[in-house]
Amino acid sequence: MKADQKINQLAKKLVELSKEDGVISEAKVTEVLAALKQSKVRYPVRTLKAYLGYIRRAIAAQTAIVATPASLSPAALAAIESNFSKLYDRPIKAVTQTEPSLIAGVRVRVGDDLYDASVAGRLQRLAESVN
Repeated sequence: MKADQKINQLAKKLVELSKEDGVISEAKVTEVLAALKQSKVRYPVRTLKAYLGYIRRAIAAQTAIVATPASLSPAALAAIESNFSKLYDRPIKAVTQTEPSLIAGVRVRVGDDLYDASVAGRLQRLAESVN
């Protein structure tokens, strides 16, 4: 097995150790980094870079970035968290982002998935279908 494959396998295992109840935990990440610092990994910088990349992906997969032209009520945000947690069958934490260019509606990004129910998104899709 090549060194890069071993590094990626180790980084993925470290990410799994960084989870608590299926969610990335800051305390667990700190423990993993401390253990990694104590161990004698052959390629520590490459391992840390791979670990960082996988941690970023895992955090993105458990976070819903909710973009709206105006602020959302806490009840609406809780409803979005609940619906997306059911959809993905894992805990999803919603984070709001104000984006006036959306005109109206909402755009939600979870990891690589984008759900666009905004007026700006509809206008863009309409313009693309006409051209």
